[in-house]
Amino acid sequence: MRSSLAPGIRLITSFSRDSGYRGFTLFLTFLFYTSYHLSRKPISIVKSELHKNCSTLIRPPNLNGTDNETWCDWAPFDQDNYQTLFGAVDNSFLVAYAIGMFFSGIFGERVPLRYYLTTGMLLSGLFTCLFGLGFYWNIHSIWYYAFVQAMNGLVQTTGWPAVVACVGNWFGKGKRGFIMGVWNSHTSVGNILGSLIAGIFVSSAWGMSFIVPGIIIASTGVLCFFFLVEKPEDVGCSPPQHHEDNEKEPLLQNSSSNEEIFSSPGLSNSISSEATEEHTEAISFCGALRIPGVMEFSLCLLFAKLVSYTFLYWLPLYISNVAHFDPKEAGDMSTLFDVGGIVGGIVAGLVSDQTGGRASTCCVMLIVAAPMLFLYNHIGQHSLATTIGMLLVCGALVNGPYALITTAVSADLGTHESLRGNSRALSTVTAIIDGTGSIGAALGPLLAGLISPTGWNNVFFMLITADILACLLLSRLVYKEVRGWCGHSPRQRGFKEI
Repeated sequence: MRSSLAPGIRLITSFSRDSGYRGFTLFLTFLFYTSYHLSRKPISIVKSELHKNCSTLIRPPNLNGTDNETWCDWAPFDQDNYQTLFGAVDNSFLVAYAIGMFFSGIFGERVPLRYYLTTGMLLSGLFTCLFGLGFYWNIHSIWYYAFVQAMNGLVQTTGWPAVVACVGNWFGKGKRGFIMGVWNSHTSVGNILGSLIAGIFVSSAWGMSFIVPGIIIASTGVLCFFFLVEKPEDVGCSPPQHHEDNEKEPLLQNSSSNEEIFSSPGLSNSISSEATEEHTEAISFCGALRIPGVMEFSLCLLFAKLVSYTFLYWLPLYISNVAHFDPKEAGDMSTLFDVGGIVGGIVAGLVSDQTGGRASTCCVMLIVAAPMLFLYNHIGQHSLATTIGMLLVCGALVNGPYALITTAVSADLGTHESLRGNSRALSTVTAIIDGTGSIGAALGPLLAGLISPTGWNNVFFMLITADILACLLLSRLVYKEVRGWCGHSPRQRGFKEI
């Protein structure tokens, strides 16, 4: 009888109830974080409208005022220090995001994820719209726009810890790196959609460039409230297997002198004693920091995100200045860096799944990235083909480790077996890692702005140094993974012996 079923029905019935819910959750969380990034992107598109070259435009005869150079600009961005004002608006968001992220995970562990995400997306929609309403309300105060961006940065911290925690609840370690590598493309998809939507309205009424994305993210918040399922147990599905069945001993048991050199004094006993008790209390901030590997990956992400966000904010200007593309072509060309990042994230996830070495995968990509950044600066603009190729390669190598750490690594550490009986650490761990990385995201563009007047070579030396530091911070974890592969200690997948 089954052969007589329509092909579409056979396809639907081939999926189990568990896999159906997992796929639906993956799709929803992809959609949610796409909307987060979609609402962040308009500011970079609208900048060119807030301050532009008025001498190339025809001034309306009935326009009041006598300044022929800035009549078309939007105050207060019509001043000579407009770049500083744009920087203040950008850093209002980034600094607030970095600070808020450390607290966001703590709240996320104590509030149902569905309510937390819904509230965050509704508030993000509100503050995104408020920025755009400045156009219709004729607001010309820098403090208004900086305040709105700062508040938006705070409420946007609800997104990342919550969606990673939700995906981590549904997917075990087996193929987590690959699944999250593909899933992490929501960042680039959101950036692209945000650019396209903002571009539609930017020349006619730039306020709509914010209002439309604001309505979109608020609408996805409503979808979250009605459809998100936080855990498999909530709908009678089987939970994922985060650890091996044969793991019986506490993670940080001092079984050999060789392992003691990698453990902080007092750390093993405190975590092991906590691990032996079944509990469901949300983990504390300090407790999350004591999870082996959290500190190293957090600091590594600080430098990795510094490099990534420097490219995000400065790459179009670099291409325009060095390769002499016009601004639109430079902006279009810079998207190749994001395309390479998607590929890099997927490759990093696949390799780390197969080898069981998250730290080693990140380290190898960071090591290769340093000389590639040097080559891109020196030969990357010689021809169009070279520019395209180097942007794709550099994007993969720079964003690959960044994507792996913020997704699979965060989920692995948030379900680390030192937390036996406590599954409510994902949000806090993710917030700590991404919050530390966000400090680098704020520092990178700031340092680039200070260094770029001395020459682009110095900017790239700064980026290469950051890559090397990120690699060095993982050296202890890489050493332990290599020892496991060489048979000096039992080989474990993920973070069993970190």
